[in-house]
Amino acid sequence: MTGGARAAGMQDNLTERNRDMRRPRDIDAELKALQDKAKQLRTQRTVQLGELVEATGADTLAIEALAGILLTAVEQATDKPEAVARWSERGQAFFQASGKKQSRKSTENTQKAASDA
Repeated sequence: MTGGARAAGMQDNLTERNRDMRRPRDIDAELKALQDKAKQLRTQRTVQLGELVEATGADTLAIEALAGILLTAVEQATDKPEAVARWSERGQAFFQASGKKQSRKSTENTQKAASDA
């Protein structure tokens, strides 16, 4: 192989390597996007917890009483895992009953709208 052919071959090899290289990552932009997503998820969780407090009627309690109840529950959850199992069953029944109420209300509203038409 002559010197010119060798140089041309090396140039082709470099071109192929450059084409195969990935673009550099923008780590700062990726980090910002992850932080924004984490903040969005925390906000969503806070809203859902507030909705849960309202749905159970616990929003009628004094904030101190609600905090005391939650602290007691956390202590009992650590000491008595069987309590958590009972609470989970009760919570599941609550959500199932809530879902049935919602579907009943939806059916009643649909029927009422149909009769009004």
